[in-house]
Amino acid sequence: MTLADPVELATPFFALMVMLEMFFARRSSSIRYETRDMTASLLMGFGNLIIGALLAGFIISTYQAIYTVRLFDLTHAWWMFLLAFFAEDFAYYWFHRISHERRWFWASHVVHHSSQHYNLSTALRQTWTGTLTFAFIFWLPLVWLGIPPEIVLFFSGISLVYQFWIHTEAIDRLGPLEWVLNTPSHHRVHHATNPRYLDANYAGVLIIWDRFFGSFVAECKEDPPEYGIIKRLGTFNPLRIAFHEWAEMVRDVRHAQNHREVFHYIFGAPGWSPDGSRKTAAQLKAEWRAEQISAQKTSST
Repeated sequence: MTLADPVELATPFFALMVMLEMFFARRSSSIRYETRDMTASLLMGFGNLIIGALLAGFIISTYQAIYTVRLFDLTHAWWMFLLAFFAEDFAYYWFHRISHERRWFWASHVVHHSSQHYNLSTALRQTWTGTLTFAFIFWLPLVWLGIPPEIVLFFSGISLVYQFWIHTEAIDRLGPLEWVLNTPSHHRVHHATNPRYLDANYAGVLIIWDRFFGSFVAECKEDPPEYGIIKRLGTFNPLRIAFHEWAEMVRDVRHAQNHREVFHYIFGAPGWSPDGSRKTAAQLKAEWRAEQISAQKTSST
C-alpha cells in the first residue's frame, strides 16, 4: 500500500498560510512576527526536512523489521485505519510528554520551544537530531501490533499537518471543540513558560489524552502565555538553536561526580542538578502552587 506524504503535500499550504498570517500581523496586535526569529524557524524546518530525508531509510527499515514479527495481520481489517488514528495519537502523546520529562529527548525537542514568538512559522521550527535520539521507538509498538508501517507514517504526517494551524495567537477558543481537539488555546499553554502552564497539553490531535492522564491545563486570560524556554537562548543562530542543549548536557556530564549524576544529567528531568541549584519544571510548578495557596490563605484571613 502506497500513501502520499501529508507533510510533503501540505508544504506549499504552510508557506501560503505563513505569508497570510504575516500580512494580518501588520494589522493586528494579537499576532507578532520578528524577521530574524522567523528566518531561524524556517531554516530549522528546512534542515529537518533534509535530515529526515537522509535518515528515512533507517526508520522505515526498522519499522519493516518489527512488522515481520507483528502480533496480528490487520492489513485487511476495515477498522484498522480508525485504530491507527487513535493509536498514533496516543503514541504521539507519550512521545511528546516524555520529550519534556527526559533530557535525552528534550535536547532535541527544545528546538521547537526556543522561539519567544508564537505564530505559524514557529510550527516549522523543528529539530535536526530527533531521529538520532531514537524518538521513533514510541511508534514501534503500533507496527508490532500489526498496523502497517506506511499507515503509521501516514497518520504521523496527518498529526504534524494538523498541528501546524494551532501555532497562532489569531484564533481564540473554539467552544465545544476545546473538549476533544487540540486547539490554538490549548497549544499556547503548551508553549508557555508561565509556571501555571509548564509541562502541560502534550496533545497531537486529540486533547482527550491530557484530560485523562492529568496533564491538561486551560488557558487563563488573567495569565497570558509567555513563550520560549525558561533559560532564554538569546540567539537566532540555527547551529546554536539545534545543538545548544546537547552542548550543555556534555558539559554537565563532564563535571559529574559519579555515575548517578551522569545518568540524571542524561535521562533525568531537564533542569535537574545534584545540589538543587537549578530547577526542573515540576519544581517550578510546585513552588508556584505553594505560593498560590499561601496567597489565598493570606487573603482569606
